[in-house]
Amino acid sequence: MSRVGNKPISIPGGVNCSLLGNVFTVKGPKGTLSQLLVDDVNVLVTGSTIEVSPVRSIPSVRALQGTIRSLLFNMVQGVVQPYFKDLEISGVGFRAAVSNSLLTLNLGYAEPRRYPIPAGISIDVTDGVKLKVSGIDKQLVGEVAARIRSYYPVEPYKGKGVRIVGQFVVRKEGKKTS
Repeated sequence: MSRVGNKPISIPGGVNCSLLGNVFTVKGPKGTLSQLLVDDVNVLVTGSTIEVSPVRSIPSVRALQGTIRSLLFNMVQGVVQPYFKDLEISGVGFRAAVSNSLLTLNLGYAEPRRYPIPAGISIDVTDGVKLKVSGIDKQLVGEVAARIRSYYPVEPYKGKGVRIVGQFVVRKEGKKTS
């Protein structure tokens, strides 16, 4: 039984929610987001709350109810206050720079890695090694941060690479010589 799916979502002031067919749209001060809904879940917008209920009471549909409720909650929160992920680059000579919607990462390879920044995402670079990925779509922010991390994951011996701030990496002892 989905406990998350049964909680109503409160709509803050300045946010407009609409349901047209199977497309749920949220408009707020920071932007607009849309989500395609499945037929197995009913979404009801009444005044300042959103309620999600299953069409049938079977486990797979109840799981969808919780998933859809979480997606809608993230949309409502994102148009009010954007989501962000802080990344840091560690390593000698490792740098990042943003120019025109293109992120350039110098990560010790022969050529710098270039990542085109998707629409709806902004990346701020401070000190050349600290990145802040922000946007109103929580899923897209996480995906962009993961893609940037994948260019040079943190290695366990020296700790070099791209990591999320606060990420713990288990360090290994180097090769011993006798």
